[in-house]
Formats: sequence, structure tokens, C-alpha cells
Amino acid sequence: MPIRQFFSHRLIWLALLVSLGIGALFARTIWTIRKDEWAYARQTNTNLVRTIEQGLGWALDSFDKSLEGAAREVSRPDVWALPPELRARVIFDNSLRARGAGDVFVLDAQGNVVLDSGSLSPRRVNLADRDYFAAFQSGGHKGLFIGKPLPSRVTGLNILPISRGYYYADGSFAGVVVGAIRLSYFNELFGSLALGANSGINLFRQDGVVISRFPYGDADVGKSIAGTSNLVRFQEEGSGSFVGTAVLDGVERLYSFRPVGNYPLILNVAQSTHSILAKWYASAWVLGSFTVLLMAACVGLALLFVRELTLRQQVSARLREAEHDVRTILNNMPSMIGYWDAQLHNRFANQAYFEWFGISPDEMRGMHISSLLGPELYAANLPFLQRALQGEPQVFERTIIDTRGIPRHTIASYLPDTDAGTVRGIFVQATDISDRKRMEDELFDEKERVRLTLQAIGDAVVCSDAQGRVTYLNPVAERLTGWQAFDAAGHNVDEVVSLRSADNDDLLASPLRSAIQQGAAVDVVRGIVVHRRSGQRFQVEETASPITDRHGTVTGAVAVLRDVTEAATMAERMAHLAQYDALTDLPNRVLLQDRAQLAISQARRDGNSLAVMYLDLDGFKAVNDSLGHDVGDQLLVQFAQRLQAAVRASDTVCRQGGDEFVVLLPGLESAEAACGVARKILVSCDEPFDLAGEMQHVGLSGGIALYPQHGDTFDALSRHADSAMYAAKRGGRMRFMLYQGPEAEPVVVMPNASAAMGK
Repeated sequence: MPIRQFFSHRLIWLALLVSLGIGALFARTIWTIRKDEWAYARQTNTNLVRTIEQGLGWALDSFDKSLEGAAREVSRPDVWALPPELRARVIFDNSLRARGAGDVFVLDAQGNVVLDSGSLSPRRVNLADRDYFAAFQSGGHKGLFIGKPLPSRVTGLNILPISRGYYYADGSFAGVVVGAIRLSYFNELFGSLALGANSGINLFRQDGVVISRFPYGDADVGKSIAGTSNLVRFQEEGSGSFVGTAVLDGVERLYSFRPVGNYPLILNVAQSTHSILAKWYASAWVLGSFTVLLMAACVGLALLFVRELTLRQQVSARLREAEHDVRTILNNMPSMIGYWDAQLHNRFANQAYFEWFGISPDEMRGMHISSLLGPELYAANLPFLQRALQGEPQVFERTIIDTRGIPRHTIASYLPDTDAGTVRGIFVQATDISDRKRMEDELFDEKERVRLTLQAIGDAVVCSDAQGRVTYLNPVAERLTGWQAFDAAGHNVDEVVSLRSADNDDLLASPLRSAIQQGAAVDVVRGIVVHRRSGQRFQVEETASPITDRHGTVTGAVAVLRDVTEAATMAERMAHLAQYDALTDLPNRVLLQDRAQLAISQARRDGNSLAVMYLDLDGFKAVNDSLGHDVGDQLLVQFAQRLQAAVRASDTVCRQGGDEFVVLLPGLESAEAACGVARKILVSCDEPFDLAGEMQHVGLSGGIALYPQHGDTFDALSRHADSAMYAAKRGGRMRFMLYQGPEAEPVVVMPNASAAMGK
């Protein structure tokens, strides 16, 4: 059982596998996107740091060469002998005036400013305490020295000092040439770059001193990150990229770094990992949500399908159980019960067939009925079979010689199995009535005269005993009730003849049972009898009288039912035809007159208006002449349907005769309301009519008269609406015209269709 249960739910396992596959595909896709985003950021930042480094290196090279030239010139004694202005021109060339560069000072061996590029008179400042001066004075440093960033004592601005030492001819220390680059220059240089939140560009000295952190301001300038893991990697690897966490603010970033030329400077582009992956996070959320939804939908659909499959299996099991119960019941019934399809091949037979014909139900499956009955019996039953296949239930008696040679007198019923008017097969029931037949033969002489009399009666006759159990039905009663006389015998009369009210379908008291209880005849009662099998309803008039013995004791009753269905239907039909048109089923002029009088009275009480419209089809005679009157009738029916769709439920559409129609519009507030309905009617004729497979445009002309403006009686309104309609026909058709009075021409409510479409 567990194995079968596992395989019955294999669809769920398959759905889970598909969902896991979708999830794996999503994970691989989103991871690939992440790798691509990361690789792109790494490459972009590497290119960016290289570009910035090249520009910064070029600027430092230019500045360094100028400092080197200045140091060389101040080392010559003859330069000091020159006049101050000429000496300044020789020592300080124009390259020292580069963008971002500050003034250049020449310091003597004691750190005093002896020459100033910004003035012929040197500013009185001593810089002997600066790290760059100490480096050269001690003799431990040669070449260019980049000092620690600090505020200038001259300008107060944050600067990066860059210096070179100069010496006397004997090689002894003579002083320092120092220049400065404003730290704001680096912010200006890096300011055009946008790397995202918590991202920027950093410039350090080789020993970890912070020179610039853009865009974080100058708060960290001069701080040292010496000994941190990030700086160690900068120093050891020289250039490259890695992910690390900043000591200064604790933000994780992707660092792309390299040295600035041959200078003791390290430049890096530090982009926060969150900025790099921001778009990836958004894509991951969207794709992830969609993937989860898709996975859930896959599993949900599988669960729904399995649930439906389980329900169907349960239903199938119940059907098999019900089929078994029905087959058991049918096999234990004394009657032969079978089903034959429209080609008279067997589809089902109960066990009684084996007892009568010696053929098992399984052997009969698919057998033609002629093979079972034999030539003679098949020929005798063929007319009943043919009528049953035409949809007519058949009941007849037949004597059959069974497989043991015993004659069986049977009553057979052929009940057609119909679906939407098509006979799919026949239910056959054959009951052995041999014993009853023998009793009938004994009573035949006595009852023959009564039987002939009752069969000759055109009314249905139902007899019962004193307990209200049916003892007799004549053929007319069988037809009305759907009960066979032998089948109804012994049944409660209320079951066989159930009389219902024609008004509300409630059950009525049985006249036959009333006759038994009262011991007197019951006057005519009209009601409905429902056919037992087909559900067909018959209107009947029932009378009942008690049957008494010679002692006056009620021993039963007889009821006579007269079928008045056709008479009642004809009466209803005649009443309907008196007020409605036979072709279109629209109210005729008689009903229109009644409704118009009521509407005028209502309008007079309420102070409202109403409108009468006369309409006539344009070209109706041409349709009749070219396509025939039948097609003309189709046109009238279609036009009537469109008219009813274009007006309110409270309005009345009447066919006056021929192709002329009248529309009554009660309860109007103004003439514009009637004109609005006229426009809707015109629009309803825009679509072509389907006339015997041909699509044709048919127009109309109409006239409108209003109460009370154009008359206070229906006849007056009708004349004026008719007059306006003929004016519309004369004016070009496919239009409505509103009556204006006896001395005025009607006005057009709407232009004809051609003008409305701009033709």
C-alpha cells in the first residue's frame, strides 16, 4: 500500500524536483550575475585608479622637476649674487605656478625662509620643526621628500609639503627648497567621480599617513593607518584589488590600489561592496520573488491536480460500488432487464436472460438482438423496436418459449433512452405474467364487456378498491399517468394519479379518495397530472364516484379524467394572439391602445410627458421582391428584436402591420429623452441584417409626437407621429423627425446615416 501510495503521488515528487530545478537555475543565474557585477566593478576601479595615478604622477613629476631645478640654482653662489628680482626669475620658473600648487620657499640651514616665490621680500617664518627639514638636516634623506600633510603657517590652508635639499660645494647641508600642494586640489581632482554611497578615493603616504580621503573631507587628514591589514597589503602587493574593511569607518569596500609613480604614495579607489551589489540585490529580490512564486505555483498546481485525481478516484470507486449494487439488484429481479444501443447491440443484461434464453450476460455483451430472439420472434418484435428507436415508449405482451421449452407469457416495455432528442438506446424490461394471464383468462368473459366499454371511452378511467389501491387503468389513463395497468395495480391511487394545482403546482386532494370517504360523487376538479416517466404534464378534469355493494358498503371508486390540455392550450393561445403579433410576438394595436390610455392617464397625474413613435423600414418591399416573403419575415423579426433592445423595459414596441412599428415611451421628462431613444434606434440599424445568408443594410424612417404638446389622446398622437414619419421619408429617410404642429414642418432629430458618418 505505501508503494502504491508513493506512485499515486509521483506527480508531487515530480513537481518538487521541477521546483528544485527552478530554484537551482535561479541560484546559478543570480550567482553568475553577481560575479559579472563584481568583475565589472573590479575592472572599472582598476582602470580608474590607473588613470588617476597617471595624471597625479605626471603632475608630481612636473612639480618635482621644478623643485629640483630650484635646488640646483640655489646651490650656485653666483645666483645669490644676482639682483633679487632676477634671482627670483632664475630660481622660480613658471611650472611652480601649476594648478593646486602653493608658494615655494627656500630655507637656509637654520630653517628660516630666505627666498619666497610669492614675494621678493621673504616672509619671516621658521620651518625647522617640519619633518621634511629634519629629514634633510640629519643627512638621512636624499632626493624628493613628501612631508606629512598639515595646515600652512603662511596661508592656513591644508597642504602637502614636497621638498628637496640643497648643499654647498663641499657637500655640506645648505638648506631646503619646499613647495606645497593644496589638499583641496585632490578633492577637485577626484570630485568629478561618483562611486556611490560610502565610496571614494584615498591617497596615503607609504608609511600610512592619510593625505586625502574624498569625499569624506579633511577630518582624517594626517591620521595614520600604519600596521593595519589593509595598509600591509598595499605595501606588500604594490598594486591590485581586494575586499577589506576600513579601519577609519568600519565599512567593507573593494580596494583597487597602486603606487603613484616612483613616489612614496599609495592611491586607491575604495568602492563599498553595497554600492557595487545594489543593483544585484534589487535583481536578486525580483528574480527570487518570481522564482519562489513559480516554485510555489508548480507545487500548488501539482497538489491541486493530485487532490482532483484523488477525488476522481474516490468518485470512480463509489461509481463501481454503485454499479455493483445496481447489478446485484437487477440480477435478483424476476424480470428480464437489459439495455440495447441504437444499433440493437446488447450493452447490459441481467441474470434473468440466462434463465430464459440460456445465454449468460457476458456472452450477450455486444450481441445483436436478432441473434438472441431468433428470426420469428425478432420479426414480431421489430415494429416495437423501430418505434422505440424513434422515441416512442412501447409496452406489449408476448409469449416466449424459454430454454427449457416452457412458454412464458410476458409483458415487455421498450423505453427509449434519449439525449437532446436523439435516441441512444432502449431500456428493455420483460416480466413473466403467466400466472396473472391465467387469472385474466378466467375473468376474461366477465370483464370483456367492461374492458371493451372502457377502452372505447376517450377519457381516462381509474378504478380503486376501498383502501384507495388502484385496481384498473384504461389505456387513456396509462397514457396520461405513464403507468401500465398491471404495474399500477395495487399502488396507492395518490401515487398513480397525483393531481396538482395548475396555479402553484401544490398537491390537490384526490377526488377518488374523497368519493370513498364521503360515499358520494365528487364534482369536476381541474388540475395537472404528471406523466410518471417522461414528466409530461396534462391538464385534466376529474370526476369520481364511489362503488358500493348490494348492502351500500363502499368497495371502491372509479375516477374519470378528461384530457383538456389541448383545449386549455388553445384558449391560452387565442388569448395571447388577441393581444400580440403572431410573427414578432410584439404587442398588437389592441394591447398598445390599452397601455397608451394607462400611460396618458399616468402622465396627466404626474405632470410628465410621453412620446409616440411611428417607424417604417426603408426598402422592405425590395427585400420581399428580391428575396421572398419568408426573408422579409426574418427581417421584421430581427428588426423587432433590435427595437426591443434599444428601448427601456417599461416602453412598448408594437407592430402596427406590414413593416410599420409603433413605440410608446411613457414617463419622459423632456423631448430630448425621446430624441435619445430615436438615436439609439437609428444606431441599432447601423449593423447589417443577416437575410438568408446575405448581409444587407436596411434603414428606417420615424416620426415622433409628444404628449401633451402635440395631442392629449393616443389617436391624435398617432396621427401626428405618422405625419412626421412620412415627412422623414420625404426628407431623405434613415432619420427621425419630431412633429412641430399643424402649421410647421417637423424637425430632424438626427441626420441620416450618410451625413452622420461624414460620407
